[in-house]
Amino acid sequence: MSFPRYSNYKDSGVEWLGEVPEHWDVKRLRFVAELNPSKSEIGALDRDTAVSFLPMEAIGDDGTLNLDKEKTISEVESGYTYFRDGDVTVAKITPCYENGKGALMKGLVNGIGFGTTELIVARPSPEQIIGTYLHYLFISPDFRSIGESHMYGAGGQKRVPDAFVRNFATAFPPLPEQTQIAAFLDRETAKIDGLVAEQRRLMELLKEKRQAVISHAVTQGLNPNAPMKPSGIEWLGDVPAHWAVRKIRWLFEIKKRIAGNLGFDVFSITQQGIRVKDLESNDGQISMDYSKYQLVEVGDFAMNHMDLLTGGVDIAATRGVTSPDYRVVTIRDYSTCHDRFFLYLFQMCYRNRIFYGFGQGSSQLGRWRLPTEQFIDFVFPLPSLTEQTAIAAFLDIESEKFDALTTEAQRAIALLQERRTALISAAVTGQIDVRPLCQLPKVGAGGTAIRSGESSAA
Repeated sequence: MSFPRYSNYKDSGVEWLGEVPEHWDVKRLRFVAELNPSKSEIGALDRDTAVSFLPMEAIGDDGTLNLDKEKTISEVESGYTYFRDGDVTVAKITPCYENGKGALMKGLVNGIGFGTTELIVARPSPEQIIGTYLHYLFISPDFRSIGESHMYGAGGQKRVPDAFVRNFATAFPPLPEQTQIAAFLDRETAKIDGLVAEQRRLMELLKEKRQAVISHAVTQGLNPNAPMKPSGIEWLGDVPAHWAVRKIRWLFEIKKRIAGNLGFDVFSITQQGIRVKDLESNDGQISMDYSKYQLVEVGDFAMNHMDLLTGGVDIAATRGVTSPDYRVVTIRDYSTCHDRFFLYLFQMCYRNRIFYGFGQGSSQLGRWRLPTEQFIDFVFPLPSLTEQTAIAAFLDIESEKFDALTTEAQRAIALLQERRTALISAAVTGQIDVRPLCQLPKVGAGGTAIRSGESSAA
């Protein structure tokens, strides 16, 4: 859908902004909002007064707030950032700033909140700007990208200075028009967010369907009419009558080959597979001493047996080393075992949390491990090699279909998010005139209704 433009424009005098609607006023933010208001204004309140507490994770990238946490003023008045209903916050630390973290504060307990010190708070001047419009300005791509260029600090500690926000210059429409623009963006972004949510639900359904297809194929085969028999294993249930069941100890051999020197790629095991890590930067690794790492040969199975909740397994495509916390196993007899059939079977045990049910340790610390004895005594179904090969080929084809559909959904989400960003940018910089699309009449600078096509500067 294309949107109309304003009838008359003028040079804003701001390099990045260019031309703006003729009746918009160019100002710095410090003239329309107060930055970081003092908490002394609640000095008269009882220190036991309950207030909302918002750490950074309670503020969504989409402007949502999690208001579940409460504290008393005495608990948070020192060492936390103060704000109240109607204030607009923006995260100043990377990557929260770039991700758009920030919100219009509302629904706070007793109208008061405290939160992370990594927030900049802007209190709109009622006669200059409305909070919703200011929030859209803060999440607009221009504000974000220019702020990025003003960041100071190094690495993960880069921050946007308060002075950047205070001195940021842009054009502001009259208050009634700000209300119209904010209402338009509320409506249009809600539509886009709804479509994004649908695509994400589709991706979850595809993930569930994929896992169901894999689970059924590796435990019950491809023939729906095959006679079944009890496997004797609770998690496995019935299996085709002609299948065998075997303990892992008879199918796989655990390898413990210490590399002893450098010169190999370092692997990290995830649910998506083995990813090569950068030796020089030590990216993702615990220690710089790789001499104790395990050697992984091409075709080995490497699995994270220390974290059964988020860990994964894959087959090594290159020679390398992996953490001693990972388990490396090889197939004993390729005349009876097809590697990709067992890869799908292993992955199913991770993703369906079958291994998890046999684990030990502390799930809170991410150390829910599968001890060696439990692992080697774990029972797997064993169809013939011919049937394993057919199942693996079938699942390769089905996985490609699911991957294609997931990629399509991801592409749709990216396009929708780009449209959302572009729409916000166009609206708050005056590149589109949303007034004809709103229920409210078009208004001039003084709030007087004007006829369509007229310039408020006339």
